Amino acid sequence: MHFPEIEWKPLPRIQFFAWIIFYAVLLCFLAANFSTPTLLDNLHLVTHEAGHLLFRWFGETAELWGGTILQLLVPALLGVAFAVRAELPGVAFCAVAFFHSLTGVATYMIDALQRELPLVTVGAAPEEAQHDWVRIFSSLGVLPHAIQIGNAVRLLAWCGMIVTMIWFCWRSRKSD
Repeated sequence: MHFPEIEWKPLPRIQFFAWIIFYAVLLCFLAANFSTPTLLDNLHLVTHEAGHLLFRWFGETAELWGGTILQLLVPALLGVAFAVRAELPGVAFCAVAFFHSLTGVATYMIDALQRELPLVTVGAAPEEAQHDWVRIFSSLGVLPHAIQIGNAVRLLAWCGMIVTMIWFCWRSRKSD
C-alpha cells in the first residue's frame, strides 16, 4: 500500500523554533506530572463524556466504549484535516493531543484496580457513576491486568509523543 506524498506548506524557521519550545515545555510539564491528571486532561474529559452521550444511541456497549473512542477520534480526525491541508504544525499538534489523550486513558485504565480517581458522569448522581475500565476489563476478563495494560498504553503514548516530535523536526528540516 502506498500513501500519497504530502507537499507540506513551508514552515518559517521562527515558527518551527516556537513550536519546538512549546513542545519542550509541554513534555517537561507532562513528565513532571507523569501519573497524575493535569488541567489538560480536563479538556479530554469533556470530549470523553460527550462520546458516552453520542454513542448511547448505538447501545450499551457502544456507550461504554464511546467515551474513549470519541476522546481519541477527535484529535485523530483533526490531524487528518490538517494533513489534507498540508499544514505540518497542525498535524503535529493533533498527534501530540492524541497521544496526550492516550496518557489519560492509560491513567484511567490503571485506576480500574485502584479506583482512586473521581468519576464524572453526565445525567447521573456522582454515587451512581461507574468506572468505564472496570466494566470494560471485566467484560474482557483482563481486570487483574489493568495496571500492566495501562502502563503499556502509557508507554505507547509517550513513545508516540516523542516520535511525533522527531517526525515534526525531520519533516520541517526536509521541507527547508
